[in-house]
Amino acid sequence: MRLARILLGVGLAGLWLVVGSAAEAGPRLYVSNEFANTVTVIDLEKEKTVATIPVGKRPRGIKASPDRRRVYVALGEENAIAVIDTAKNSVIEKIPAGDDPEAFDLSPDGRFIYVSNEEAHIASLIDIASRKVVATVKVGVEPEGVAVSPDGKWVYVSSETSHTISVVDAASFKVVATVLVGDRPRGIAFSPDGTRAYIAAEVGGTVSVLDAKTHKLIDTIPVLRDDEKPMGVAVMPDGKKVYVSNGRGDNVAVIDAATHKILQYIPVGKRAWGIAITPDGKRAVTANGVSENVSVIDTATDKVIGTLSAGKGAWGIAIVW
Repeated sequence: MRLARILLGVGLAGLWLVVGSAAEAGPRLYVSNEFANTVTVIDLEKEKTVATIPVGKRPRGIKASPDRRRVYVALGEENAIAVIDTAKNSVIEKIPAGDDPEAFDLSPDGRFIYVSNEEAHIASLIDIASRKVVATVKVGVEPEGVAVSPDGKWVYVSSETSHTISVVDAASFKVVATVLVGDRPRGIAFSPDGTRAYIAAEVGGTVSVLDAKTHKLIDTIPVLRDDEKPMGVAVMPDGKKVYVSNGRGDNVAVIDAATHKILQYIPVGKRAWGIAITPDGKRAVTANGVSENVSVIDTATDKVIGTLSAGKGAWGIAIVW
């Protein structure tokens, strides 16, 4: 047996006890549920929920550590980042993260967390070893998305009201460039080779493409068709396709990375927000906030092959592989 689990529901509090070895578990999705104050853990192979973890108030951004032993969750109304032990599927601590942390990314070596603090209009640098904010930098108004380049040299921060990307030098933690992109930029993703960055612009209905070496805008891809509101971005491991979750459009746009053309739109759940791709590139998954579920896409056919229950206000997805 791959994993033995005991799930005990406790009254209306929704507490769960999970017993088993996470090291023996299959691929899992960790879904932050903004309005339920929980993270849903889904076994992707078995297509079922294996845990519901109370994490704190208003969980949004979520990422797994490089060694997959921890999942970090931004708690906007607690000014903290919750740390989940993936072996126990429980919160083991909360790290101070500055005012209103929304999204974040990790350094490739797993030592640092880079956080957007929406209300303070700053980005914060957290040293995981000391559990402290060790630096802050002023960025645009209402910072949202955060992505670290594959080589760890650059931190891109999108700002909703300024319509900009702040390019932060990770070594000095200073802004070295500011790039105007589409209206209300949200999610950011780098290509695996680190040469391109893709930014979803919710109000602009576009995806901006930046040269990640020169930090210059090189193209703007129109995504808006009906009610598409680009939110999240994920790039295939081979770099050939870019997947964009389109919020109230209830679909995912698939972009050819070479031609910057839309290949197709894939219908998914309602208000598709967060999006992620499995490390083997076979599946893309979206967190659907209004329908409170996850859509699973076969990237070979670009069709939805499964719909899995999540929680109220499903926001982001981290994959533990």
